[in-house]
Amino acid sequence: MMQRKLAQPSDADKLLDQNRRFYDSLWSGAELVKPHRFNTWPLVRSLLPEGGRRLEVGPGLRPRLPIESTHFVDISAPALAVLRERGGRVALGEVTSLPFTDGTFDLVCALDIIEHVDDGAAALAELVRVTKSGAVLLISTPLHPSHWTAFDDFVGHKRRYDPPCLLELLARNKLVVERSAVFGMKPRSPRLVDIGVWWLSNHRDLAMNTYNRTLMPLALRFQKELQLAPGMIATDEVDEILLVCRRSCTG
Repeated sequence: MMQRKLAQPSDADKLLDQNRRFYDSLWSGAELVKPHRFNTWPLVRSLLPEGGRRLEVGPGLRPRLPIESTHFVDISAPALAVLRERGGRVALGEVTSLPFTDGTFDLVCALDIIEHVDDGAAALAELVRVTKSGAVLLISTPLHPSHWTAFDDFVGHKRRYDPPCLLELLARNKLVVERSAVFGMKPRSPRLVDIGVWWLSNHRDLAMNTYNRTLMPLALRFQKELQLAPGMIATDEVDEILLVCRRSCTG
């Protein structure tokens, strides 16, 4: 009698599992940071649609949109439980398969998301699908494959984007970059990043606790104001970029 072979997990399944385990561990020991404490808040506040519907994908416990009445989709159940308690409308799911009909939202936010999934193009297309024509999609992502470090591997990045390729991908999805800015809270020093990755790899519980209780509050205290500029900024020395995109009304 022949035995049926068990299906092997795909690369996408392995990546999802890696991301879920990392962020479940991170959010299980973290406190919620409210949106107004981030340097994105002035921008977000200016973009909030009056009476419109809002979606944030993959916020963890660091949401940038107002929590109450915003729809949140995340792979981490511990994070969603906290957001639900604060009035968020939550759904456990992935960016590549959002549980909403086409053109549902007036504002969509997905920061540090598309670089984490196996098919980044499909993830972006799905975000655009649920965004209304003429509405805003706020995204961020790391740039330059040559800037890859052990940190990218550790946090579950699948890719860094070459800027011209990223612009081509946005245009293919009928997205116009209205404004952009340097983004991210990762230390600039490669040495500090290497120490952080070693610490997380070898002393995970202590490192997570220190990050959540000490390093994150310090990073919030000293974060710089976003320097938004029209269109796409010069990206030669930019490690991560924030993009304010509008879905074209044509096409």
